[in-house]
Amino acid sequence: MESNTVLFDVSEVNSEVIKDTLTSVLEALDERGYNPINQLVGYIISGDLGYISSYKEARNKIAKIDRDVLVEELLKSYLR
Repeated sequence: MESNTVLFDVSEVNSEVIKDTLTSVLEALDERGYNPINQLVGYIISGDLGYISSYKEARNKIAKIDRDVLVEELLKSYLR
């Protein structure tokens, strides 16, 4: 009996989680009348969560992602 090994790539799961989180955060910032890109850039550069509104738990969601990992995923996505 031959069994095939299935490979599981956790990086794909992480990428999806980060994408979903960013989408949710950007939508919340936009709904509150902020420029989501400017706010996210401010957060990434400074590390100050004050750039991200607490509306719809956006601040809590983005805080769960390490900023280095966030920048890495954004760069990978951009270069694709």
